[in-house]
Amino acid sequence: MTKRILLFIIIILPCCFLQANIVILNGLTHNYKVENGKVYKGKITIENTDNKPQNIKIFLQDFTYQADGSIHYTTPQTNIKTNANWIRLNTNLITLKAKEKTEVYYEITVPEQIKESGSYWSVIIVEPVEEIKPNENKEGVNITSVVRYAIQVITDYDAENAKPNLKFESVKIDKENGKQILKIAIANNGNLYCKPTASIEIYSRKNGQKIGSFTSHAMGVLPQTSKSFQIDISKIPPDKYKAVIIATDEDENAFALNVELEVKND
Repeated sequence: MTKRILLFIIIILPCCFLQANIVILNGLTHNYKVENGKVYKGKITIENTDNKPQNIKIFLQDFTYQADGSIHYTTPQTNIKTNANWIRLNTNLITLKAKEKTEVYYEITVPEQIKESGSYWSVIIVEPVEEIKPNENKEGVNITSVVRYAIQVITDYDAENAKPNLKFESVKIDKENGKQILKIAIANNGNLYCKPTASIEIYSRKNGQKIGSFTSHAMGVLPQTSKSFQIDISKIPPDKYKAVIIATDEDENAFALNVELEVKND
């Protein structure tokens, strides 16, 4: 039988938590307010938590995502709002000893002329280089998983003249692990990155009495992307309700939607 090796690459974003042999210690989202012609410096702090040395490669990619969970990583310069050509890494390959920490530095050189105000972005990928060794004693398929990190580098240019524009795409309730989870898909149709929360106020259809209020975690949403904000509403008994859903960003800009909500007993 032919031996085959399958390499699975798992990418860690700010909303994901997985066990890996390397960790990023200073955050997965780096956000800068920038001006024409200026240079900004940043760093990525990496630790090898394993008991053996680890080779790591670092490189840039463009990316976008949508509320259905799809994420698209592409070569630099494929996204019209990319800043990948503004960013220079001080290295593309490092080797960390067991339990060693290090810092990888990058510079952002903002062009003298930029056509549009708003957010520009790309991601710095930090990926272990795994040596794949087939097991000669076993036939079949060997599976190796590689966990890599995507560090978002977001640059907000002329932010005073740009703004997010949040839009509700869909609202649904799914039952997951015995819980009633409200899923609110929110798109940012504006030109500025923001980090909103979604909240819901639920009212009785019979007498208008307020039943409860619930709020999601805050999540960043880039321009022309969308995310699914999830809220546990398991405390709400099965019935039909009226509700107001509100998306509020960090600058207290609010976007509201009135909905009819049905919580089912199944």
